[in-house]
Amino acid sequence: MKIDFGKAVPHIIAILVFLIITVAFFHPVFFENKEIFQHDILQGQGAAQSLKEYRSKSGEEGLWAENIFSGMPAYLVGMVYSGDIVVHLQSAYSLWLPHPVRILFMSFLSFYILLLSFGVRPYVAMAGALAFGLTSFQIISLGAGHNSKAAAIAIMPLVLAGVHLAFKGKFNLGFIITALGLAMEIRVNHLQITYYLLIICVGYGLSELIYKAKGGEIKSIIKPMTYLVLAAILAVGTNFGRLWGIYEYSQHSIRGKSELSGGDVPQGESGLDKAYAFEFSNGIMEPMVLFIPNFFGGSSFQELDRDSNLANSLLRNGLQPQQIGQHLDSVPTYWGDQRLSAPYYAGAITIFLFALGLLLLEGRMKWWLLGLITFSIMMSWGSSFSSFNYALFDYLPGYNKFRSVTFSIIIAIFCMGLLGFQGLDKLLSEGLTKPNQRKLLIALGTTAGFALIAAIFAGVGRYEGSVDLQLAASVPDWYINAIRLDREALLRGDAFRSFMFVMLAASAIWLGIKNIIPLKFAILGLALLIVADMFFVDKRYLKEDAFRRNPARQFFSANEADRTILQDTDPNYRVFNLINPFNDARTSYHHRSIGGYHGAKMKRYQDLIERCLSVEQQEIMQMVQSRDFSFYSQDVINMLDARYFIAGPNKGHVIPNEYANGPAWFVPKIKKVNNADEEIEAIGNANTKTIAIVDVSKFPVEKEDYFSGGTIEVVKNEPNQIVYEIDAAGESFALFSQIYYPEGWTATIDGVNTEILRANYVLRAMLIPEGKHTVEFNFEPASYTIGNTVMLICGVLLVLLIVVIGLLEIKKLQSDIQQ
Repeated sequence: MKIDFGKAVPHIIAILVFLIITVAFFHPVFFENKEIFQHDILQGQGAAQSLKEYRSKSGEEGLWAENIFSGMPAYLVGMVYSGDIVVHLQSAYSLWLPHPVRILFMSFLSFYILLLSFGVRPYVAMAGALAFGLTSFQIISLGAGHNSKAAAIAIMPLVLAGVHLAFKGKFNLGFIITALGLAMEIRVNHLQITYYLLIICVGYGLSELIYKAKGGEIKSIIKPMTYLVLAAILAVGTNFGRLWGIYEYSQHSIRGKSELSGGDVPQGESGLDKAYAFEFSNGIMEPMVLFIPNFFGGSSFQELDRDSNLANSLLRNGLQPQQIGQHLDSVPTYWGDQRLSAPYYAGAITIFLFALGLLLLEGRMKWWLLGLITFSIMMSWGSSFSSFNYALFDYLPGYNKFRSVTFSIIIAIFCMGLLGFQGLDKLLSEGLTKPNQRKLLIALGTTAGFALIAAIFAGVGRYEGSVDLQLAASVPDWYINAIRLDREALLRGDAFRSFMFVMLAASAIWLGIKNIIPLKFAILGLALLIVADMFFVDKRYLKEDAFRRNPARQFFSANEADRTILQDTDPNYRVFNLINPFNDARTSYHHRSIGGYHGAKMKRYQDLIERCLSVEQQEIMQMVQSRDFSFYSQDVINMLDARYFIAGPNKGHVIPNEYANGPAWFVPKIKKVNNADEEIEAIGNANTKTIAIVDVSKFPVEKEDYFSGGTIEVVKNEPNQIVYEIDAAGESFALFSQIYYPEGWTATIDGVNTEILRANYVLRAMLIPEGKHTVEFNFEPASYTIGNTVMLICGVLLVLLIVVIGLLEIKKLQSDIQQ
């Protein structure tokens, strides 16, 4: 049997190009032993450090993250599933490149496969893959440490490729690509991007349904849908434990139902409040940055050149040259309405090809994509188009779980690339017929013409941003006016830049079709232009100084305050960092922290932060400033066992708190309340050392008075188990400085199962009979114990199916070649 290896050459070249671009872009990682300094990833490492240490020490997996927000499930912190086979498939798919730089390679490879599945020739598909992978959306995400978001985007095209192949009648191939793609998509765990992928797949499916219905072939969709449903079931199975745990936790997180009245989310309803969800919303004109990256001044703060208007104004107003550089490092060039922003640039060439594709492609191939692009842009407007987006938020299932709606622009970027490079491939196939020549000129005139007009008339804009109001309080008018002139210059410069890239791309296409240069070289030249366009825009947002040697060691290096606290040999206490405590996981790296950093805190704990902890934090800071260390009345912080406060990095910034309640204690009195509103109001006015607040509508207790004499000692405290030795003088009510979570925790007294009660809004509590007892809390969630096994079984099945179907496809390919 002979195989035509010549057909594999373009694919090998494409993969090599993807590797070369990945290595070139992230060369400090490969050649200088550096890493990207990713703030969010470092915070995640801080939150997960205690779990990592426990795994290394015990060989077991910690399921409860004790060092963050006084304790929460580890499902979204740093938990590892031993049954996760997909992690190895994902490594192989990315050719075992280091994380997270491999995400760029996966972006290239996935979009390449997608375009091939739509019949695009390999070299055009390679150019399209480079355009998609190098979109600034991906690079900005990696720079910020949003690795799961970038990885989910990188895998999106692979899933749609599988779906499309199934509908084309390649059922086995479509099944396995969909199963593998979706398994990896779910595994990287960014549900918002996966939700956008679902929107794309639904748009594609509706288009196919309409087309088949018009042709009287409605029944023909049954077979591909059957294969795709089976692929989805298998993909879910490979992530079963992870999905189960996340779903279970979501009911109790800030995305779950609100138990309090008077909040932004109506009581009893789930989801985020609108103000939080739509905090970041594009202005109506902001999607123009897809074509001209500095249309709104670029990112929120960026560096300006020495010949900028601001630099010249500073020089004219007496600043020395060495001082000017400090002002130019981080200038608020963005002039839109958002608090923070980053330009999601799709590429001037991609936008030009999108316009060309709209003119060239038939209705079935383009209308579903154009509809999704329009829908995506409208979604990205968020509160700027509130009548539309608030309706989506209220009625589109699951949509109210997500924030930062500007992320939805990735749907447009995805669809523009898919439409544009299909259009280019069709033009190359048909040639420059008169109709096609006219369409090429229209696309060129529309895009290049707009860029040229934007450049010429840039001077008519006012360039006044919302940040200018804040600047006005600290800098003179001439300073702000200089920045506005620089905003104008940035728009003009990038508009000319987009104009030039569109003209060069159109020239390369024309020269290739006219055979003035070989078509293959013309396409490769176009790919080179795409890389030049995207690469240098991306480097604005991921510069050389973003790469550092061992950033974790620098970030987490113990300071004097940490070392002072770590001298305490009793591990059963918590620390409260008074400096931005609820957006800080560095403290969690070293200590059991009351604060932390996480996008999905427990709902009740967030309530406690907003209603109690933030208030007491401010009180403590005022007391510390006045040298008053009598923290007796900080009852909520004391019940969370904050033995130390941190007010800075030095030894003198550590403030011991002798009033912390300890890891567990008895209270003589229970105050009964009937709902969450009464409970949280009462906790803010209670002496937590002597009284417990219990919602008797959920946890009925008969008595109100109990014995408070006796002792409670912690004898074991690990992520999955806590053991206490208790000596109670009589029937007692014990409070434990541990966060109540209803799923997975069980308790025993002397080996007999006992109900865990909730008290003081967030704490665990228990009725203790008279005498000496051993109390054990064990965390054994079924979502892990059962879910992990299901993951292993489905993962092995997926691997076997990949091998079997792969062999069948190779055999089929050999047969086709022989014929």
